[in-house]
Amino acid sequence: MSPNNKLQTLREQIDEIDHELLDLLNLRAGIALKVSEFKQKNAIDVYDPARENQVLQKIKSLNKGPLDSDLVKSVFKEIISVCRSIQRPIALTVLGPPGSYSHQVATKILGTTVDIDPVPTIDDVFVDLEKRKNLFGVVPVENSAEGSIGNVLDRFIDTDLKICSEHYERISHSLLSVTGKIDDVKTVASHPQALGQCRKWLSKRLKNVDYKETSSTAKAAQLASENKHIAAIAGKFNASIYGLEVVESNIEDYPNNTTRFFLIGYQDNSPSGNDKTSIVFSLKDEPGALSSVLMPFDKQNINLTKIESRPTRKKSWEYVFFVDFDGHVSEKPVQKILDTVKKSCVFLKILGSYPKGKI
Repeated sequence: MSPNNKLQTLREQIDEIDHELLDLLNLRAGIALKVSEFKQKNAIDVYDPARENQVLQKIKSLNKGPLDSDLVKSVFKEIISVCRSIQRPIALTVLGPPGSYSHQVATKILGTTVDIDPVPTIDDVFVDLEKRKNLFGVVPVENSAEGSIGNVLDRFIDTDLKICSEHYERISHSLLSVTGKIDDVKTVASHPQALGQCRKWLSKRLKNVDYKETSSTAKAAQLASENKHIAAIAGKFNASIYGLEVVESNIEDYPNNTTRFFLIGYQDNSPSGNDKTSIVFSLKDEPGALSSVLMPFDKQNINLTKIESRPTRKKSWEYVFFVDFDGHVSEKPVQKILDTVKKSCVFLKILGSYPKGKI
């Protein structure tokens, strides 16, 4: 067989497989429509992160290669996203214009077949959802180098919104400008967290410039596109979106720089088998109050993954505590703990149970 004939044969095999894939995708979509009808009749949420997490983990475990398991997961996440969109299009609100990290994370959680409304501030994300404008929102909540984003945590105290999912995103910053020349830079613009994450690099390479805080890294990229003397700290993908050049890549001070994001909305999640629960509470002003709350977790051998205090801003030296722990609120050991903990709290609020994100 000649090389050309062999190539043609291989291409014909690929064509046949593509036809089979198309038939199977349409078959899957048809079943997804039946699922949609059932969900509508029984008032079940369209997005089920526990179920989607189980599907993706099962697909990864079945993969025998040569495709990488994470690549296979990405393909199936998009298939799930498309099938979900024909059940009901999902609209969500995110911080920042196209190119923001929140925008990128939204598509990683829900796939690309979603309608995204960008807003300029974190508070606007919450307001949009509280007005029921969109079904979900995406907000950054903490960074491995800079810590928690206080106004996000503060918003959870008073809102009825819940945490529906979490995602950990590796953050790699680049310095972007119109000319791509560091000597042209007079001002560096970015979100305060991003500026903080690149503090050492900036002090070495750009000592005598001004700094401008923006509501998002993508907003900084927009500003940089309008003035050759402004450089933005943002993700490299913003260069193609806003017509910028990369001055330097990977300028973050810590190589494992990671930000945790929440998908927020009003729905409760079913257990996935590998969940995390977040709560917020305030304590009675008496000795041993905090230890009386934490002790039940130790007795039930439930791992606390985070504990953080925040001032209430209502009374001097009064604090609320945010706690994350392993488990789902529907599980009996967790219910037992929360029943015990409530007795020591002035107030206690469950912010949500959701599948654990991959760090």
